[in-house]
Amino acid sequence: MNVQKWHHDTLGQRVVEALKKNEFDAVYFSNSEEAVQYVLSYISEGTTVGMGGSVTLNQLNIPEKARDKGARVLNHNLPDLSAEEKMEIRREQLTSDVFLCSTNALTLDGYLVNIDGVGNRVAAMTFGPRKVLIVAGVNKICTDVHSALQRIQLTAAPQNNKRLNLPNPCAAAGVCMDCKSKTRTCRAYSIMKRKPMLTDITVVVVGENLGY
Repeated sequence: MNVQKWHHDTLGQRVVEALKKNEFDAVYFSNSEEAVQYVLSYISEGTTVGMGGSVTLNQLNIPEKARDKGARVLNHNLPDLSAEEKMEIRREQLTSDVFLCSTNALTLDGYLVNIDGVGNRVAAMTFGPRKVLIVAGVNKICTDVHSALQRIQLTAAPQNNKRLNLPNPCAAAGVCMDCKSKTRTCRAYSIMKRKPMLTDITVVVVGENLGY
């Protein structure tokens, strides 16, 4: 018996049921290959696809696979973009056909917990795009909101700051320091306890460790 797979499947399916009770559409896949195919089923030639900055999506090569299907991918993290170009792409993501992102944490009671620096990701998750797909590995499952915020402070925020090469204290200490830095990325806090009334959201939970 693969105990780790059992644990992943058990937690993943439990979270999916909790999300459904909170009016989210939610699905569970034990492996990333099936999850990627599910996400790509929403994308076709000419689809406008917004990308919230996501290590998970990049690990799964979803931006490239969406382009291969003929989608117009709105990615503000591409190299050589000016600040003005990045801002325009962020605004355009808010009205995309499909918005793809991950979540910093999801709880056993079916809540999505996120912290943003700019706020474009949590804004698009909440309202604007015709369809929102949130892809998350089982490593992001937490017992409750308190532990979800602890996870972000200990795991997600420091690693993302290091990845982005930002001169914030967490990138040196390895844990959130509740800093006052001008480049602080912990600014917009979002807890989604129920699906927003007018937003079509599907949470795709994957039985693997993905992203930060």
